[in-house]
Amino acid sequence: MSEWLVLTLAMLAACVVVVLITFLRHRTAAEDDDPSETPDVIEYMTMWIGVVYAIVLGLAIAGVWEARVAAQDHVQAEAQALHEVSERVRVYPPDVRDRIRSDVNAYVGHVVTTEWKTMAEHGRVTKQGDRMLDKVRADVTDYRPRSDHEAQAYQPLVDQVAAADQARAARADSTGATMPGVVWFGLISGAVVTIGMVFALQIRRTTRELVLAGLFSALIAFLLFLIWDFDAPYSRGVSASAGPFLDLFPHLPG
Repeated sequence: MSEWLVLTLAMLAACVVVVLITFLRHRTAAEDDDPSETPDVIEYMTMWIGVVYAIVLGLAIAGVWEARVAAQDHVQAEAQALHEVSERVRVYPPDVRDRIRSDVNAYVGHVVTTEWKTMAEHGRVTKQGDRMLDKVRADVTDYRPRSDHEAQAYQPLVDQVAAADQARAARADSTGATMPGVVWFGLISGAVVTIGMVFALQIRRTTRELVLAGLFSALIAFLLFLIWDFDAPYSRGVSASAGPFLDLFPHLPG
């Protein structure tokens, strides 16, 4: 099911629930029930609950967005390091240069096809990717420079492989969800309490009040969906992409 369809259904469901509860509440209310007699303390509590929950939602959105940006930075760093390796080996003999470039291309091709799907579906990187990057490391570190020019290029190449390995490890650590379950419990419970306080104000069945209550509930549903969508940086709608690999290695299939 499309994520946008899920969002639309969630927002519509929130509006429908508000309208149904309002109608049921009025059908079961006593004849002498006066909505204008809502105590001031309830209005005060409703205001502060809404403010506190808005702050919590803002912090949650900022947290998952920061995690998503960091995930994209890991991809960029890894792709850039591998690109540097592929370019800097030009000073090596043709057979060594071609072997290193071939292994780098094989690794990148594996990442943008097989491994990216594994990250999206299972939340982890592949063992095959680990072995392929280890082969690139062995190609670079096991070579013995034969001239001063090659010796000057050797250590920067080793450093770039280490940077790629570090970025891969960071990418592996960020494949899963970033929000703990207890935080989700707090967000959903807070949404129920915040929307429930709307009914504590004894809203009436006027068009204006129903529309405002429905929009308020739909907004909370949208913000919760936004947090959920950002929560897995590599597997949902607004996710980190393999674009840096494809940009720096355009000759490889996407």
